[in-house]
Amino acid sequence: MRPKLEFFFDCSSPWTYLAYTQIEELAARSRAELLWRPILVGGVFNAVNGSVYEQRDNPVLPKFRYYMKDMQDWARLYNLKIGTPPVFPVNSVKAMRGAFFALENGIISSYVGEVFRIYWGELKDISSDDVLRAICDRVGLNDEAFFAAITAPASKKRLRDNTDELIVRGGFGSPTMFVNTDDMYFGNDRLALVENALNAAEPA
Repeated sequence: MRPKLEFFFDCSSPWTYLAYTQIEELAARSRAELLWRPILVGGVFNAVNGSVYEQRDNPVLPKFRYYMKDMQDWARLYNLKIGTPPVFPVNSVKAMRGAFFALENGIISSYVGEVFRIYWGELKDISSDDVLRAICDRVGLNDEAFFAAITAPASKKRLRDNTDELIVRGGFGSPTMFVNTDDMYFGNDRLALVENALNAAEPA
């Protein structure tokens, strides 16, 4: 038995992109079972964190400038390219439903990484079917099966259920991580705390 690490995520978040690049190695070092939990972060914001929209509409400029610097500092540390997508916020619902299809096909990390890179690195609109087809091609997913899967009621329900579950468990954004079910951490900058908790945790 190993400790359990749940990773609730939405690819529309740059901070989640940062955390994604570290989470697998972190889990491996801690001998933890990593559980990928796709969500729709907009649903979380609508339910419990509407202040996000207020901050976007009326940013505190010194805080916003620091926010942008902080993000680029982290990107340099992780050797990533994070730009400013022309479509932001983006409707990530199809991409996130697609994460379940990738999970079932055993390529969740490759798929999620490509979605992140296409959106935050190449600045392409991941709500576009053409962009999603290109992602499928790059990671080896059949695009017809992909689009059939993401329009199926079961896929819609899984994404909705994960989102609702995160809200019930006290989450308010992406990325949110849980160690052994009830020990919650939020944000890329909490990864050191996550690893410390995993190393101290009893097997789930």
